[in-house]
Amino acid sequence: MLPSSDAARHRRGLAITGLGGLALSFDIPLIRSANGEVWSLLALRSLSTFAVAILAWFIINRLLRRPIALIPGWAGLVAGLFYGINSFTFLLAVFNTSTANVVFILAFTSMFAAVLAWVFLKERPSRATLLTMTAMIFGVGVIVSDSLESGHLFGDAMAACSAFLLASAITVSRASGRDMALVPLTTAIFPAMAALMLLPPGGIAVAEAGYILFNGLVVIPLAFFCLATGPRFLSAPEVGMFYLLETILAPIWVWIVFSEAPTTRTLLGGAILILALVGHSLWQMRATARLLRALPG
Repeated sequence: MLPSSDAARHRRGLAITGLGGLALSFDIPLIRSANGEVWSLLALRSLSTFAVAILAWFIINRLLRRPIALIPGWAGLVAGLFYGINSFTFLLAVFNTSTANVVFILAFTSMFAAVLAWVFLKERPSRATLLTMTAMIFGVGVIVSDSLESGHLFGDAMAACSAFLLASAITVSRASGRDMALVPLTTAIFPAMAALMLLPPGGIAVAEAGYILFNGLVVIPLAFFCLATGPRFLSAPEVGMFYLLETILAPIWVWIVFSEAPTTRTLLGGAILILALVGHSLWQMRATARLLRALPG
């Protein structure tokens, strides 16, 4: 049984990380609700997120007197470029395949990260991780097989690119050991500048701009802050479980609001992905608990 102070920290971590996962689940529904052209949405979403990054940097550095870099060195720039390109592929995925396909394929990010850590950081994955990866590859295959018939293969490919780019950014961050808290928000300026050059002749075309501004100014910063804070209070597997809230809830919100029902094969593939990730996280938590019990004192 955890001491009362540790139990309180754990509950705080569950509340903070749960809020982050819940906030992230509204990202795609808000993008869809804005009813706009893809480059216009990317420009507004990225510019508003960048504005929050600058405000956060000013508050942390000037008011709280805690020095933090917007982009910490070359490693921060490389990670930021991965995050920036991910913004492109993510929006293209949202516009070219179903919401369920996007979030289910994005769930593969953790497994891409395990492969990249194996190749570049020499962190050999456990047998349980390799087994989970095999199950997830099968699940993604089920989803993509449905898209081959429905014409959504390009959108699925963009979702897979997003998962790989996010995993690449995570790997660079871990290898550098630098504080990358503001990097995903700061480097939103890169896709914003590119999107501004790709706008249609009439300029920004968004019917309901309030939705995308709320997304960029509140939802995305809140989600990233909470999910980045979670590891201070929870184990990595527990934090990973809360990322699954987007995978589970985003298709439900879109189903309710836009009547976009996932296909049978998408649901089957998504169920395989979710069960594989949940099983892997539970195994990691159990292994961590055994290790802590074995420690002296």
